[in-house]
Formats: sequence, C-alpha cells, structure tokens
Amino acid sequence: MGSIEGELHILSLFDNCSDGESGMMCYPAGDQAKPLWLSYRDLQTLAGHKASMLRLCNMSPPGSITLIHFDTQLNNIIWFWASIMACYIPCLSTPLVNSREGRISHFNHLKELLLDPLVITDEELAKKDFMDNESLRIVPVETIESPNNQSSSSTDTTSNPRVSFGTTSLHGIAALMLTSGSTGNAKAVTLSHEQIFASVQGKAAWAPSPKRSTFLNWVAMDHVASLTEIHLSAMFCGFDQVHVPAANIVPKPLYFLRLLSKYRVVKTFAPQFFLAKLQKELETASPADLEGIDLQHLLYIISGGEANQVQTCFRVAEQLANLGVTNKNVIMPGFGMTETCAGSIYSRSCPECDVQAGAEFAGLGDCVPGIQMRVLPISSDADYLIEESAPTNTGSLELRGPIVFQGYFNNEEATREAFTDDGWFKTGDLASIDDNGHLRLIGRSKDLININGVKYIPHEIETAIEQSRIPGVAPHFIACFAHRSQGSPTEEVFVVYQHEYEPNDVASRLQTLHSVVRIVLLFTGTRPCVLPLAPGQLEKSTLGKLSRTKIQKSLYQGQYRDQEELNSQLIEAHQKANFQAPQTEIEKTLMRLLLTTLGLEDIQISIDTPTLDAGMSSVDLIRLKVACEREFGIPEIPMITVMTNITIQSLGVAIKKLLQSESGPVQYDPVVTLQYAGAQAPLWLIHPGIGEILVFLGLVQYFPDRPIHTLRARGFNAGEEPFRDLDDVLQCYYAALKEKQPHGPYAIAGYSYGSMVAFEIAKLLEANGDTVQFVGSFNLPPHIKTRMQQLDWTGGLMHIAHFCGLITEERSEELTLEIKADNVEGSDQVAMVLSESDPERLVDLALTQESLTTWVNVSFALQNIGWEYEPSGSVSGMDIFYCQPLKVVAKTREEYRNTKLNHWVDFARNEVRYHEVGGEHYTMIGPDYVPKFQQTLKNALAARGL
Repeated sequence: MGSIEGELHILSLFDNCSDGESGMMCYPAGDQAKPLWLSYRDLQTLAGHKASMLRLCNMSPPGSITLIHFDTQLNNIIWFWASIMACYIPCLSTPLVNSREGRISHFNHLKELLLDPLVITDEELAKKDFMDNESLRIVPVETIESPNNQSSSSTDTTSNPRVSFGTTSLHGIAALMLTSGSTGNAKAVTLSHEQIFASVQGKAAWAPSPKRSTFLNWVAMDHVASLTEIHLSAMFCGFDQVHVPAANIVPKPLYFLRLLSKYRVVKTFAPQFFLAKLQKELETASPADLEGIDLQHLLYIISGGEANQVQTCFRVAEQLANLGVTNKNVIMPGFGMTETCAGSIYSRSCPECDVQAGAEFAGLGDCVPGIQMRVLPISSDADYLIEESAPTNTGSLELRGPIVFQGYFNNEEATREAFTDDGWFKTGDLASIDDNGHLRLIGRSKDLININGVKYIPHEIETAIEQSRIPGVAPHFIACFAHRSQGSPTEEVFVVYQHEYEPNDVASRLQTLHSVVRIVLLFTGTRPCVLPLAPGQLEKSTLGKLSRTKIQKSLYQGQYRDQEELNSQLIEAHQKANFQAPQTEIEKTLMRLLLTTLGLEDIQISIDTPTLDAGMSSVDLIRLKVACEREFGIPEIPMITVMTNITIQSLGVAIKKLLQSESGPVQYDPVVTLQYAGAQAPLWLIHPGIGEILVFLGLVQYFPDRPIHTLRARGFNAGEEPFRDLDDVLQCYYAALKEKQPHGPYAIAGYSYGSMVAFEIAKLLEANGDTVQFVGSFNLPPHIKTRMQQLDWTGGLMHIAHFCGLITEERSEELTLEIKADNVEGSDQVAMVLSESDPERLVDLALTQESLTTWVNVSFALQNIGWEYEPSGSVSGMDIFYCQPLKVVAKTREEYRNTKLNHWVDFARNEVRYHEVGGEHYTMIGPDYVPKFQQTLKNALAARGL
C-alpha cells in the first residue's frame, strides 16, 4: 500500500485505480439530468488543481481544518480530496437545522470545536445556509477559483503535516466527521489514515465482490457510510461507483432499482425506512412498472442507522428474488458508528436466521477483520433496561481494534468518558452475543423512559406505532421520549409524529390520537402525551433518522408551541361540538363503571368510543360485567352481551332490554368480532380447549389495522347444548366463517385445541377452492388424542383452574390426586377448587359454582371430541408458535419442538415454519408475553404475504 513518509495515507488510494478506466458516475438533482462521468485519474487531477488554488488563497496554515459544505455529492468529494491534497484536514458539514437560534448555536459551537475552520462552500449556499453566521470564516469556491487569486503561497501536496493547536494534535488525521448531535452538540470524530485503511480492508474481506464491480450510493457525503462504505471502499478495490442525490431516490424507490439494474450494481446502502418504502412500492407495482429491471448482479444491500424489522427484510428479499437477486440474504443489517468508519459488524444470514428465531428486529452478525467486540455485565443500578426475555449474557457493548477511532477532536472529556480503562470503546448500547458470536442490540442507556420504576425502550414503542399503520401518521416520522409534566411523580411517554391529514381535519386528528394512545397504553399502561406536527417540522439526518434529543429540546424551547396550541384548540372545539356525553341514567352509570374499572376517572370518553380503544383487557371486561350485574341488579349478563356491545351506547341499549326482560334467550352465534376496522386481510382466532375467547383480547389490541374475528364454543348460554362431535363443530364454524368472510385469502389460527379446529377448517376451505394463506398453531402438535384421553371431567376442571390462574400447575396436579383418591363428585370438585382460589380473582373472573360448572361441561364436550381424533390430509402450509410446554407433555421446549411439533410437516404440502415465543402454554399470549408474541405473529403473517 502506498504511503507518505513511511506511513499509510489515503491519497495512496488513487494508486489502486489509476488505470483511467474506473471512476465515478455522479447524478445532479433531477431524474432526467444527465450524469457526469469522472474517472479516478480525472478526479485526482481536478482535486489537485483545486488544491493548488486553495493554497494560493493562503487563508489558513497547513494542517488546519476546512469545513466542506455543498449540496451535491460530487462537489463534496472533489473538495474533500482537494483539502487533503492541500494539506488541510477536511470535515464534512452536516445539514443545518431550520431554526435561526439552532443555526447560530451550531455555528458558534463549530468555531470553537474545529478551531476556527475555513468553510468552503459556494456563493448560493453561503447566502442561503449561512445568512445568520457571524462566527465562521466563509470562503466561496468562486473566490478560490477567481483569476484574482494571485498569492504566491503554496504547500507541497505530498507533505504529511504534524500540526498542533495547543494540546490538540492533528498528526495522522485524514478527516473529521461530525456526529449527528442526537445527544447534544455535535462531536468531531477523528478518522486516521490507518483506521480508514483497516475499515475498507475489513469491508472488502467480509463482503467480497467480483472484479469490475460497481457500488451505488444515494446518501449525502456528510454521513460516514457514504464516505467509507461506498466511496473509499470502491476506490480501495478499484471499482466503479455511482452517486445519486437522495431527492432522486427516496420518493421513487423503483427508480433506485432501475439504477441498480442499469449499472449492474453489486453493493449499495439502504436504511430501514427506505426498505419499508421499497417494500410498499413493490407490493403495489404492476408488471409494467418492473419491466426491464434485472438485479442478478446485486449481492449486498448494507443497512444501518436504525433497527431493521425482520418482516421488512424478509418481504423485500423475497420481492427482489423475483427480479433476479440470487443471494437470499441480500440485505445485510450492520452495526456501525461514525467512530467505527460506518459498518464494522454485519449479518450475512438475514432474514433467514431471524425468521427462524421469530425475532422482531434483525440481528447484526459478527465482526469484520480489524475489530473486536465484547459485552460486559452491567451493574444492577445502571440506567439500562434489561427485559425478562433478554438473553442472560446481555450487557454493555464495547469495541476495540484498528477500525475504532482513537478519540474525539478537541474534546478530551468526551474521549475519556468514551473509553474503558483497558482501552475499549463504550458504544452506549445494550447488547448480547450468542454462542455463534452474533451480535443483537437491545437498547441504549440514554433513551430509556422510566415510568414508576419500569423502564421502556422508545424505539419499541415507535415501531409498534409504525407497524400499526395508523391513518394520519406519516411513516418514519415518529419519535418517543421521556417527559415529566409539572407535579407528575413519574415520567410519561411523549409521542411526536408528523401528520398526513389536513390541519383542520379534526375527525382524522382525533382518530389518530385515539389509535396512538391505544398502542402506548398496551406497552406502558399509561396514557401518553401526543403532539402532531405539520410536515417539515421534524428534521431527519442524512439516513432518515430522527433525533429524539433534538426534538425534545425543540419542544422545551417552544419551537412547536404554535402546533401545540392549534392541536388543543381544534380538539377542544370538536369535543364541545361532537362529544356525546351520557344522556340516560343507564349510560351515566355505565360510564362511571367503565372509568372506575379502567382507573381513568379523570378522562372523558364519548359513549360511541369502542371500549377496547381505552385499553380494556379480558379481566377488565369481566370486571365490567360483574359491576354491571351488581349495579343494575341483573342476576346474569351473558358475557357475549358485553363482548359484542363494545360502546357505552350499545351496551346501554342491551342493559335496558335485560332490565325490561325483552332480550329473551341469547341466540348463539359462534363469531365474536373483536376488531372491526382495518384494511388488511381478517385474522380468525379459534378458542382453546376451554371454549372461551377472552384470552385473545390482549392480542387483538395490537392489530388496529386488521379485522379480528374469533370463534367461541357453544354451550355457555342458558339453553345451549355443547357440541356433539367434530363434524358438528366444523359445519357450524365453517358456515359462520363463510357468512362473515365469503372470500379469501383466509388467515386462521388456533390456540392449543383450537389449532386442530383451524387445521380442519383450512382443509374444508381449500377443498372448496378457497385460498388459505396462513394456518397457525399456538403450541399444539397434530397428534392430540393421547393428551385428550388424559383429560377427564376433573382434568378439564383443573385445566380451566390453571388456565385462569385460580391455582398453580403444581397444586392442580396434587388436587387431582386428592379428588380421585376420595372419589369426589363433580359439583364438590368445583367447590374444592373455588375454596382454594383467591376470592378477588374469582370476582375478577365472575366465577361461581354454577358458571364454573357450565364452563367445565363445555370444555369436557370439546375434550371428548378429541379423544379419537386422528389428523389426516394436508394444508398448503403451517406456522407453529411454540413455548414451554405442559410438564406432562415434554420437559423442555426443545424436546417438544423436536418430538411432537415436528410432525406437522406430515400434514403440510409446503413449508412448515416454527416460531419460538416466550412464556408457558397458559401464558404465551398473557400480559407479560403478548407484546413480543404479537410481533412474532405479525412477522409470520407478513412472511405469508398478509
């Protein structure tokens, strides 16, 4: 490798590509603009010429800093190299904030940080971007290139200056890169010549490319990924590179694919937000839209800057395969920072390994040559969130090696805090490394939201809102952070989003507010503060990343005050004009009971608002039922009445009929719709062996964009007979399903026993020519009769008792032995269980001797149906969700997966996919595990095209 004075120097990269054939294709703004081809030899000549003119200006001594500020990639590249050739240290300028105060603060900070740098820009940008500047020295290139520039001062381009400003040494520094400033003022990261060479060598070794390859970049040059991932890496390998402005690419993802096809691109870069846009575009593209796109040369799409959602990676990789991509793991999520020359840890098995693991976010793989990582345990009082489901080897991520920077420029304190005593760089991330040496990030220490001592990760809340596809919320313009209202004893969640509705569309504003509140309630149990902002007020980094810290700072400085006032005025006016307060005594009583049940006495809810929107759980629903029975003096309100009347208004009408004895016997309908709205294909959920569907309430609330229908067993209401046999079940459910959803594609899943029913209904649908795109089994193997035969009436009772949390699994086993030893009769068995149950839990579940006996009878009838069940036939495909099994079934989930669940492959014509989830058989979709389960389910649905 070439060197200067015996040391590595990045100017020697030109030696790798001096054949005159390889070079850069640079597009100016505008899709139809003609690109400029510049060979590396011509680039070297052009930059050298400008370096000579820059030296002639004699405005700064050799070795000082130039701040390069242009709005095109080409100009930034040319003046980057010109600065180096003129023996200056280039620092690529980041986008400026919109506010005048923010710009002035930034200019003052840069002057101090970069030791009075020389700002190189053009006259137009000098007037537009630096109009508020009174600190920095601005020199337009028009001045540098002027014929009047006659100074005789010059500097040899081959020198390697050793210049110091006080204690700040510039020796060995190739360039400075500014951090985003997401945690405060920007820091300047020193990139040395040796570090850059170690980085590009590591990248080339980790993602080898054939000769005469082409790399494509559309990210601005102020981001380190553009500089090291594409520009310098391509020069190191002697490859061509294509640069396209983001404005040409981001609005038109298919244009991006056409460029990849046109230039036979091997490697490019695309963060999560752009992959999501690309996915959406490909899903709706016609054959004509994709005509002529051939991506057979594309090997790598490096992705970073934010967490990659597995379902997005899977769908995009699947769609790109249809366009010629042969590498099924073409998307390579990576970990990198400005401090590590961009990506230094990459996953080469995404999304394959992540889908198999049922992960929500993609893993980040392992280290390239030139960097090492370790995860150190953290103290119990550290400001990190470690979830119960997190791997045991979770800790703080630290890095070292020649790719890692040596310190922040002119900031000894930050440098000292960034490194451990033994020289490892502290990334600030929480992570785990699995047995294969693969990295997975879990969170960052400084972002956590602490609510009553419980910590939450903002990006998980943001992702939940994002994936819910809430109408009115602009995709990828959501930020969550901690906020403490005056007098509040704890932090709250503050959600800021960019709205897509018209500013005066109050109905849409309110509907969006309700949806956002609902999602955050599911995660935290508390209502968030929500602020919608007009387009243009949320500023993104080059990679489309929002800075929570900057947004929070802008909020507290009052920069959004006009939007806050507008939002409050519109909502208050609309509520006064449209809010439907309770009118009748029944409605007033129901409203009081609802708010008391939910602990929301200080909140106003309209009588036409769905109760699930207020965050109601299955236990809350039962509590409301019991409270209504007590308050109105009604001996028994059928649970189906409460479940299907989802507003105060409709429930009030039902209560009135019951009071007037006009309702009569409840007519059995197996379908209970828990979620009406949504543009995506409906999801059908079938009850477990206990016959009830309340267990699905917590899961349903994560799917505001998809109708959710459930099937409830017959026999709970007065006068209803339980099902007689499997044919009785299937004919009833099949007819009800087809009436509610006449046409496919269908998505059906069953919990435990319901998995068998889902499998059989899917067979019926396929036999009649319907498309069943998803068949899910929640922890049930295909062969069940042995287990069913173990469950007599007593077993069914214990099953329900354990399922409802009345007694523990261990006590249910002991009580079963006692009952059988003493020949206790059925009614007395129920009494024994009730006597050992927590009285408050019985009240919560509205369980009495009569209601529990009825429930066991329904469950026992279902068990009898399974006694002789033998699976046969097949469906197109299956998705199996498995967790810790019952003790009587298997000792471990691995044993259960490999000896019982594996037999589903005998009953599927295509792939059976297995998804490991948290919890045990009875708790897998309970409150503690449903947040992760729902994401795994969403990924599985998306992978099946739903």
